Amino acid sequence: MEQESQAEGKKPGWLRRLAPVVVLVALLVAFFILGLDRYFTFESLKAHRVELQDFVARNLVLAVVLYVLGYAVLTAASLPIATLVTLVGGFLFGALGGTVLTVIGATAGATVVFLVARTAFGDALRIRARPYIGRMEEGFARNAWSYMLFLRFMPIFPFFAVNIVPAFLGVKTRTYVITTFIGIIPGTAVYNFVGAGLGSIFDSGEAFTLSNVVTPEIIIGLAGLALLSLAPVVLRRLRRDRPA
Repeated sequence: MEQESQAEGKKPGWLRRLAPVVVLVALLVAFFILGLDRYFTFESLKAHRVELQDFVARNLVLAVVLYVLGYAVLTAASLPIATLVTLVGGFLFGALGGTVLTVIGATAGATVVFLVARTAFGDALRIRARPYIGRMEEGFARNAWSYMLFLRFMPIFPFFAVNIVPAFLGVKTRTYVITTFIGIIPGTAVYNFVGAGLGSIFDSGEAFTLSNVVTPEIIIGLAGLALLSLAPVVLRRLRRDRPA
């Protein structure tokens, strides 16, 4: 009887922990079921750009709040429209304003994913996977700042994966938030700078593709920042291996 009562007491706890996961997954599924992806296209942006710009001009504060909250939601739910919305940020708020607002929204959404993953699965998975990821967890514990910045700067790692993996490696929330905020600034600035010039591209009638945004030079630059973030780890190891 006591075991049954304990099991019943644990069940609501598990439900509460899994509820945020269910909500985020439901948002992702609803996005495609309702066909909302059809509205998030360059063609749609081009067709409604005048209305969007007019709305921002008349309701700047409301537009800023909606953009930041919307970006946080799309990041938390991992909706596949982040690139387009980032360009829209630059288009509506300028290169600098769009970058600031996007970084705030993306950091907030990524933090939600991190906290949800750690609360729902983090401890259990970390304990089960410790025999396999023990050394990786120790490395993150010693060099969390450098590794997190490396993952954020490096353009080849999926943003969604980098949001979740640190939750299973014991990264502190404060470290996660600060490194996420700093690490996504360069890439975000690139897309917002391009977004700020979309108006002239639309007016000229030129074709626009994302391949024109992420050039080899930009990828090399971001990779250089990523490698630079590992400098403290390398220096620490060299000092440790240096003979007394």
